Amino acid sequence: MIVEDTFAEEHESPDFVDDESVENELYEHHRIIADRGQGLIRIDKFLMGRIENASRNKIQQAAKAGNILVNGESAKQNYRVKPLDVISVVMAHPPRITEILPEDIPLDIVYEDEHLLVINKVAGMVVHPGHGNWEGTMVNALVWHFMHTPGMRQDTSPLLVHRIDKDTSGIILVAKTEEAQTRLARNFFDHTIDRTYQAIVWGTPKENEGTITGHVGRNLSNRLVMAVFPDGEHGKHAVTHYKVLKSYGYVSLIECRLETGRTHQIRAHMKYLGHPLFSDERYGGSKILKGTTSGSYKKFIENCFELLPRQALHAKSLGFEHPITRKKMYFDSELPADMLAVLEKWDGYLASRG
Repeated sequence: MIVEDTFAEEHESPDFVDDESVENELYEHHRIIADRGQGLIRIDKFLMGRIENASRNKIQQAAKAGNILVNGESAKQNYRVKPLDVISVVMAHPPRITEILPEDIPLDIVYEDEHLLVINKVAGMVVHPGHGNWEGTMVNALVWHFMHTPGMRQDTSPLLVHRIDKDTSGIILVAKTEEAQTRLARNFFDHTIDRTYQAIVWGTPKENEGTITGHVGRNLSNRLVMAVFPDGEHGKHAVTHYKVLKSYGYVSLIECRLETGRTHQIRAHMKYLGHPLFSDERYGGSKILKGTTSGSYKKFIENCFELLPRQALHAKSLGFEHPITRKKMYFDSELPADMLAVLEKWDGYLASRG
């Protein structure tokens, strides 16, 4: 039997948890080839014996959602595995959280129904509890919200399907049922989720539109950052499409559309392109990279950093097919006040120079 596991989530090691919430999808993909001598057995029993910590319920949900394929075709949970069957399984893989403290923290919920909700997350909010951040997270706030919403089932809990960085603002999608979570996990795996971000970067790319393709993985000499490996020798396949929305010469406002959701993908890809995100300390964008390093210009940049003491990145829109109703859903958000303030300062700076 051959087993290949692909975890979309980058599992944090102790030296990486200071980032609190990495930007990525939360599903796992298993590819299993049955042995030549495999006896006939129901696929749910077969998978429970081969996928670590896979419950019967999760396998049933995966089958119901069409997330179990045998030789390329959807299989029901009572399918009997045959020798040399090629089995592909996509299951939700949420962070491991044992206990969540409900907290009355305001949330900007832009949409909610019985299956899912969409939140416009503020910068500085960690998505889920973890090492060093067991309180004050978006998940803590959601547990409170569920407990205090009239008519809400008492067993409802937030089920994550993707995450964004603590200091990245914008749209994030959360499931409320395992069925919705499982179906959305498949959509992320199939790259049918439409995600756009806006960012302020140093300089202006040579091409107004382009695609950055390069594996993203832990930097081999500094595990606190991600690096791009264009030859694919390390990391995981990552694709970012970008477009320049406005160039200020020294900096630019760009739009990024993700095909994949690797940890720090946009931040790493833009640095690789030579245009780190403005005010991104971890990836070298919190110092002057274009223009003089003295005089009034230096003071101007320092004022911008004070207005925006985080990476200039916002998850602006999210489009997806509703996992239950199949209705096309699309959500867009305005740029947050800190990014708008910096862009206004750049407008004023350029206007003052004639």
